[in-house]
Amino acid sequence: MKIILSQSRSQSTTGLGTGFIIRGFLNKQIYRNGLSGAGAGGPQSEFDTANLQSVEVLKGPASILYGRAEPGGLVNITTKKPLDTPYYSLEQQFGSYDWYRTQWDATCPVTKDSSLLYRFTGAYQNNNSFRDFISNDRIVVAPTVTWTPTDSTDITLGVEYMNQDYQADLGIPVIGTRPAPIPISRSYSSDPNDPIDNKDRVSVGTEINHHFNDDWAIHSRFLTNFEHGDQIFINPADAFADAFQADGHTLNRNIFYQVTDSETYNTNLDLTGRFEIGPTKHETLVGFDYLNDYSEYSIFGDYLNPNPDLALDIFNPIYGISPALFQNAYKTTNFPGENLYLSKNEWYGVYFEDHITLWNKLHITGGGRYDWAKTGTVTADSTNASAAAPIEFRKDEGFSPRVGILYQPIKELGLFGNWTTSFGANNGISASGGGFDPQIGEQFEVGIKTAFFDQRVLATLAYYHLTKSNILTPDLTTPDLRDRVAIGEQRSEGIELDITGRLTDQLSIISSYTFTDATITKDNRILDGVLNGYEGKRLNNVPEHSASLWLKYDLNGFEAQDGWSFGLGGVLAGQREGDVENTFQLPGYVRMDAFANYKLKVGPTRVTTSFNIRNLLDKDYYESTDPDANVAPRNGVYPGAPLTAMGSVKVEF
Repeated sequence: MKIILSQSRSQSTTGLGTGFIIRGFLNKQIYRNGLSGAGAGGPQSEFDTANLQSVEVLKGPASILYGRAEPGGLVNITTKKPLDTPYYSLEQQFGSYDWYRTQWDATCPVTKDSSLLYRFTGAYQNNNSFRDFISNDRIVVAPTVTWTPTDSTDITLGVEYMNQDYQADLGIPVIGTRPAPIPISRSYSSDPNDPIDNKDRVSVGTEINHHFNDDWAIHSRFLTNFEHGDQIFINPADAFADAFQADGHTLNRNIFYQVTDSETYNTNLDLTGRFEIGPTKHETLVGFDYLNDYSEYSIFGDYLNPNPDLALDIFNPIYGISPALFQNAYKTTNFPGENLYLSKNEWYGVYFEDHITLWNKLHITGGGRYDWAKTGTVTADSTNASAAAPIEFRKDEGFSPRVGILYQPIKELGLFGNWTTSFGANNGISASGGGFDPQIGEQFEVGIKTAFFDQRVLATLAYYHLTKSNILTPDLTTPDLRDRVAIGEQRSEGIELDITGRLTDQLSIISSYTFTDATITKDNRILDGVLNGYEGKRLNNVPEHSASLWLKYDLNGFEAQDGWSFGLGGVLAGQREGDVENTFQLPGYVRMDAFANYKLKVGPTRVTTSFNIRNLLDKDYYESTDPDANVAPRNGVYPGAPLTAMGSVKVEF
């Protein structure tokens, strides 16, 4: 699997999806083959690596053409496609905490003329965790076929099914201004009698490419997702307030249950072409995309009022909740008759881009997209959803231009700059029942790209300044976890340095450093008749300084088919604010990782054995809070894993 380096931070969640912080802003949308993987209103995306060809982090203007994206960038995963050369692999992984994973990949032509190809990938994983009572059992299967009826046309159909039984985990609570000083293995949101949670997803995607000639082509993609999830937690109560009793270490709790169903339909049509006008060379893109998603979110149990029988001393916990209490949570709710949240989004977008090259030294890019968005939400009774009032839709539209320039006076040096804006409709409801103005983002960026050692090593230094207004966050001043509030404006500016390549034929490097100043600059929220006054507060989970370094040494050279390889790396993150109120902090940390592998080629078969160690020095650290979980950030700090070892044996033929 190929990973494109870019400065971003994964944000651990509570078993409800995967998020990434890119240039200071949380991005929950994981794009799949260029289309939104979960829609505009669905849950955070979840993906497995078994069917992935590459993971790309696209920053700045490169991401805006995808639409509905953060101005800082987005994450796009590319799935594996059938090959016209037979290839088969089988890999067995094993590691700490009873980690076992079997992964396979098979592809081959079906017909003699290779006009029909297939690929079948998948994995089965079963593991426990360093966290008490946390486990995971996942199956992923992904068949794909490609048909090439003519030399100029190819059609690919792929299906991916994932089913996961697991225990969601809310992490560790905060005492004072730091995570509670308890073992990182200790959980307050799970129990030996806690029922298993489940997530189920089916994705169906198509891709059609037709080349009119060497210069002009059309491309069309389609993706639909059907997701179902149900999780039951032992929540702090009140989940959005300080749930500790007067002694400061006994946590009030109750049981909360949620069910999510969503379906997404996403498609686009692109026309690409190359032509010349006088001394200028043009690479042009014109396209249209459409997104339609619908989700239902039901809530049960009680996350507001504590159950005295569930109070837990976090320094001396006693587990063993009666199964009857979990069964009762399935049938009760804090919001009778209004415990179902229905959400629908419908987007149309058109976009264009022209990349102009002059004298093979000057590159000018201009373009933009125009979006029409229709969003709406309504509450209903989960026992009679069909009786819900019709969704009242809000309509928004906007244009997002982008321009960029790259000048290469010599082959090894490039100077660049760009400006872009973004548009995103807000689908949420406030405590008063009203909607929100759309999110508007703007970014400026300038930088320099260089190459060293006969262009074996590439380096990029960039400065960026971006702002985003009307970002929705949970409203912690109301008892309804569905209520949202819009922060007036957030600004993130910083410097990024990326270095990647081969220092010698044996030694490779991947490194990055980022300085990020991410701050709330305007606050529209009113509490008790006055502004909340969050201006100047730092954005949560964003360190001012972060860096990574990875060195790899191939004993027999970079392209060797056999022999030993070794790697050593580290990740640094400075202190981060845990919430937008800046009431507590996550301490900075440095984590060291290492690996060794051996490749052996026997005839047509290649065998690779690997051994990886994560957190080599076994340091305690905290990765992040989850601001979109069903608890306040003070009740949900996720710790990093201690020293973890993993080995694997992979056979390819």
